[in-house]
Amino acid sequence: MLQRIRESRETENGFTLIELLIVIVVLGILAGIVVFGVSTFRTDATVAACKSSLKTVNVAADAFDAKTGNYPTVIADLTTPAPGYLRGTPANTGALTFNAANRDVTAANCTLP
Repeated sequence: MLQRIRESRETENGFTLIELLIVIVVLGILAGIVVFGVSTFRTDATVAACKSSLKTVNVAADAFDAKTGNYPTVIADLTTPAPGYLRGTPANTGALTFNAANRDVTAANCTLP
């Protein structure tokens, strides 16, 4: 029995070139799937971050309105040091538009659901 095992080990060859190439191709396909999947998640994350920033600006605008009785007209009303409703302009929202009639803030790059 032991001799048969030794004989089978001696006659065994390693991976053939075809088998190795098949493994490399499969790994390449899997890597391609991962790259496209990650780029989709990046787009979703960018949209979610923009919506979150827009909600934050809306809350700050509502707080400004509650305290002063006037709705803000520009982002500087919320970011100046005296009121301090926001530390700065959110980077991912684009141009912000304040609408006192509707009591909301919209952004060029994203909208709230």
